[in-house]
Amino acid sequence: MPQLVFVFGTLKQGFPNFATNKGTRVDGDFVTVERYPLFLVGDRFSPWLVDAAGEGEQVVGQVFEVDQPALDAMDVLERITEPDGYRRVTMKVRAVGGEPASTLDVHAYVKQRAHFRPADARLGPLREYTLEHAALYRGRGAPSHLAQAAVLHPE
Repeated sequence: MPQLVFVFGTLKQGFPNFATNKGTRVDGDFVTVERYPLFLVGDRFSPWLVDAAGEGEQVVGQVFEVDQPALDAMDVLERITEPDGYRRVTMKVRAVGGEPASTLDVHAYVKQRAHFRPADARLGPLREYTLEHAALYRGRGAPSHLAQAAVLHPE
């Protein structure tokens, strides 16, 4: 049975980890009903949606309809079984510009609040993860680009 997944970062269409996303995109952009803090974190500039509803911004992203194998692949990428991995949760989103009462229940990948340290945030809170942000991202095992960190946080 297909499920809906809200993606806000590297799994978005045209972004670094989109190859893992085997879903079918639902037309348009979507926004979280609740506010959430979205940060770029660490030397890898990973996008973290922190599980802290009511804080941050209403985050913009995309919704995909996925089958179980596609959801399983996303779970592996997001490392949901690892202690420091993301957690798949359910939240509500609505179409950007859509009726506030018209919402979708979706899965989304969030980081546990206890794992977020403000000192590790390189940028944010953000409303949307953009291609400019994605250019800073480094996948696991990629070299760190501390020079980019210096550009975002000059001494």
